[in-house]
Amino acid sequence: MILVIENLSNGPLFSHLGRVNNMGTFTWAKRLKICIEVAQALDYLHTETEDKRTIVSRDIHSSNIWLDENWRAKIVDFWGSEFLPSNQDEALIPLGIAGIPFHADPEYMFTDKLRREVDVYSFGVVLLEILCGKAANDQIYLKESNKGLSFVARRAYCTGTLQKMIDPMINDETSENSFNLNKGPNKDSLHTFIEIAYKCVAKTQDHRPTMKVIVNELQKALCFQVSRTTFLVTSYYILIPRGKMHYILFDKAQADFHSKVLSSNGYGLYCANSLHF
Repeated sequence: MILVIENLSNGPLFSHLGRVNNMGTFTWAKRLKICIEVAQALDYLHTETEDKRTIVSRDIHSSNIWLDENWRAKIVDFWGSEFLPSNQDEALIPLGIAGIPFHADPEYMFTDKLRREVDVYSFGVVLLEILCGKAANDQIYLKESNKGLSFVARRAYCTGTLQKMIDPMINDETSENSFNLNKGPNKDSLHTFIEIAYKCVAKTQDHRPTMKVIVNELQKALCFQVSRTTFLVTSYYILIPRGKMHYILFDKAQADFHSKVLSSNGYGLYCANSLHF
């Protein structure tokens, strides 16, 4: 007998954190896509399985998120996962040896109360790792607190200094596809991401969002970023009487920049995009 598994050639997310050469390939948009893929997988486990039973991983951290050759994220290692009882939102199941301290839900560790929100907290720590570019147990955080990144980031959020913790590579990023030469990610995108990450690592389970809400917020953050950096513009075909400037718009389509003038019966046909006006 053999076990056949997918070749996730870019390895675990953890192996890229804190390494300048590796993190340089992670644009803000790519980081958002990785987060969305993991969030969608967790939402499936929590609410969308075929038999509608809730599966709680209990072991979400950056070593259990692997990346394939196209940098798509997959959750691996479900040995510590548990089913919640049918038609119940929680169960008393000790953490045991599942999970790792810096990603484990503190309320779960104290009460043994297993809920979907246990995974939400762990995923929130992963969001913070991706935002800051360092592992949750990096020495820079342990010098401030033995609880690691989540505690330090929550405190920084409350004092308005979380922006200083962001991976410098994100702030220095520019897009080759954008006419906007400002460095860094879209402000609305970053704000949306930070807000949902902070809510995920709330101290109490009742104050954390569902994975479905998290997916929606991360997709919103990606939309804000893509709207800034992707050069997909609406093009118009414009009928221009020669010698006049009356524009008649009669067709539109998404297209790369191009222009064309055709002569017919004294008219010029010009294809332009909205950036011309």
